[in-house]
Amino acid sequence: MNYESVPGLRAAQQGSVLRLTLDRADRRNAVNDVMLDAVIGHLAAAGVDESVRVIRIDAEGPDFCAGSDLIANNAKSERKPRVGSTQRRLPNKANRLIPLMLETQVPIVAVVRGWAAGLGFHIALAADFAVAADDARFWEPFMARGFSPDSGAAWLLPRLIGMVRTRQLLMLGREITGATAAEWGIIHGAVPTDQLEDAATELVSTLAEAPTVALGLTKWLLQSGNGLDLDRHLQNEAMALEISSRSEDFREGLAAFRDKRKPEFQGR
Repeated sequence: MNYESVPGLRAAQQGSVLRLTLDRADRRNAVNDVMLDAVIGHLAAAGVDESVRVIRIDAEGPDFCAGSDLIANNAKSERKPRVGSTQRRLPNKANRLIPLMLETQVPIVAVVRGWAAGLGFHIALAADFAVAADDARFWEPFMARGFSPDSGAAWLLPRLIGMVRTRQLLMLGREITGATAAEWGIIHGAVPTDQLEDAATELVSTLAEAPTVALGLTKWLLQSGNGLDLDRHLQNEAMALEISSRSEDFREGLAAFRDKRKPEFQGR
């Protein structure tokens, strides 16, 4: 696969890691349509690219992402948009990104420093793992701007932290630090800023060296299980076990256990 960069987004595959870096520091990495389309395309491609075993999403500059670039996205025409333009647009933009992050079987790591607001916050929520600086700032700006949440906020947050804390974030606009986000269980962990890169690198390396097939199927089971009864979920578990037990990594895991050594998974 050829993961091309576009204005505002750097894309590069480093070994088995696809790294996507938001690169509009002068706009606090607010996401415009060009960036969003590129991220969606790269995630979709990586989901079927056997050379990619983990995706890392990070950002250039002091902030992770200030959300959608509302000014840029609404300045394409001098004419007032037709009624329903938002409803038609979102399924192909932010409302496509979040489900894609949840559904792709490639694990995703978000690395957050500074502000993560709106869509930036939700990218961290939808990632399988998010590690942040302990002084990062997570914020839902919707009430302050006079409109309702988007990109899955009201679906993702209650499942992670319950309704009481979700209301604080979405309805009262409470800002929380990376340390609080970790304490609440919103993100994987928070560390001092000067330790963030080391923590992110260690986490990405751990995932890149894991049994990729089993990892992806486990992600699928966790996501699909939300809407299933136990019997159907157990059927999915049986199918996932059938598939993963036929992988080369499974045979390597058994051999390593027999030989009393650390397994060397190849992601196959």
